[in-house]
Amino acid sequence: MFEIRVICEPDDTDRISRALADAFETGPARQYPTRDRRHTRLYFTADHRPTTSESE
Repeated sequence: MFEIRVICEPDDTDRISRALADAFETGPARQYPTRDRRHTRLYFTADHRPTTSESE
């Protein structure tokens, strides 16, 4: 398990959340404004998706 931090434009939070959820097993994003209040900080707890073998 690991944590991902993203700093982005507020309008991009949904798109980034979806993209990371597609790539990893993620929990809900924790959102906080940056110090200058112009951007959003997103924190995700994530893990690699389980791999499946081709024989299954």
